[in-house]
This record gives sequence, C-alpha cells and structure tokens, in this order.
Amino acid sequence: MPGLIRGVARTAVVAGTATAVSNRVSRRQAGRWAAQEPPPQQGYYEQQPATSTAPAQAENSMDAKLAQLKELGELRERGLLTDAEFEVQKQHILAT
Repeated sequence: MPGLIRGVARTAVVAGTATAVSNRVSRRQAGRWAAQEPPPQQGYYEQQPATSTAPAQAENSMDAKLAQLKELGELRERGLLTDAEFEVQKQHILAT
C-alpha cells in the first residue's frame, strides 16, 4: 500500500508540475500577443504578405520543454523521482 501511495504522489507532482509549466507558458504567450500592435488595415483586394510562425512556435516549444526538464531535474534532486522515472518523463517531453 505505501508503494501505491508513493506512486500516486509522484504522478500528482509530475502532473502538477506540467500544469504549472503549461500555465506559465500560456500566460507568457498571452502577454506577448497583447504587446504586439494590430496589423494595419488593408483594402479588400490587397494581399497580406505570408508570414512564417514556425520559428516562433519552435522557440516557444523549446522554452516550454526546457522549463519542464528543469522542473523534472529538481524533482529528481529532491528525491521525488527515481532515475528511471526521470528518464521516462524526459523522453516523453522530448518526444512531443
């Protein structure tokens, strides 16, 4: 029974950490969007130039992954995650 409770506690910590990181990234992204100026109004027949959001999304995604990995490392250092659990979670983060 203590093993089950420990496993549930670890899962709750990892899920809570992931939620906290996700919320932080969302707030930061919302702040960035709010700071941007709206695009100028264009006529009906004018085309807007194509913009690439892939590099910005990749940067934000990498920031989120790094933050999650940092949190996992801290959990492992505190003894809340074993090395095996850390590796599983790390591979999950890097795969997404």
